[in-house]
Amino acid sequence: MNDHADLPAQSPAQTPSVVALASRIAKPAPPRVIAIANQKGGVGKTTTAINLGTALAAIGEQVLIIDLDPQGNASTGLGIDRQSRRHSTYDVLMAAATLSDAVLATAVPRLSIVPSTLDLSGLELEVSQERDRAFRLRRALAPMRDATVRVSDFSYMLIDCPPSLNLLTVNALAAADAVLVPLQCEFFALEGLSQLLQTVDTVKSQLNPELMIHGIVLTMHDARNNLSNQVVADVRANSKQKVYDTIIPRNVRVSEAPSYGKPVLVYDLKCVGSEAYLRLATEIIQREKELMANSPLAENVIDSDQRHGVA
Repeated sequence: MNDHADLPAQSPAQTPSVVALASRIAKPAPPRVIAIANQKGGVGKTTTAINLGTALAAIGEQVLIIDLDPQGNASTGLGIDRQSRRHSTYDVLMAAATLSDAVLATAVPRLSIVPSTLDLSGLELEVSQERDRAFRLRRALAPMRDATVRVSDFSYMLIDCPPSLNLLTVNALAAADAVLVPLQCEFFALEGLSQLLQTVDTVKSQLNPELMIHGIVLTMHDARNNLSNQVVADVRANSKQKVYDTIIPRNVRVSEAPSYGKPVLVYDLKCVGSEAYLRLATEIIQREKELMANSPLAENVIDSDQRHGVA
């Protein structure tokens, strides 16, 4: 005999709605990819990549630096000797190795790097006739960014670009979510910035519609120098909210650290350069939260949760 035979059937209004478990469990967010770019040399791109990556790792993020400069200074600055670079970004872009194959741990906890070698300098000639030449890095990053088959736990990927607007930089911009621009506090800073912004607009219109300027960080600032202060004022007047509040000062400890194969935060945690990069990392994470909160994707997730009754 059926024990439930005498129970009245529930009306549709009384029937509890079933929410799929998958809709209640937050999927792991794909890593944010930030290209650190400026076609001018000597503005602090590699220094920013190394020390920002270290600062983000120090406050709990899992960070991967992708060294896309044939000079390989980011790799050397993190203590990766050339004999250890079994696979490099050249191998990754030539599809001879996966990005995961090329990842090396550094001495900094939670910070890894895909190193570079001089082979990278010949890549443009080798792939110039290939139809996918601008998307090779994007293709290599795809497995690490696919939330359904994630093969890593990186939360940030920082791409150290070469000091030119060549195919390597275009690959970085085509693969990135955003661009971080280090800008030296010198007379020609704004002239170089306008050229880079034009390139970003071109890449956005033709290759990567989602690309945006994450922010401009002023580097090598000397508070005693009137020209440095004037550049800060001019850049803030022209670029307004795009300029980070944090300014990286000119600091001898920052300059010394790479010769020891260490980020400045490891070399001298208490110097003004280290403190500045920690502030920059905190500011970037705060800006990321604001970007995510204002993104259409975030609004869709909130709307979906409300429809399903998810708290």
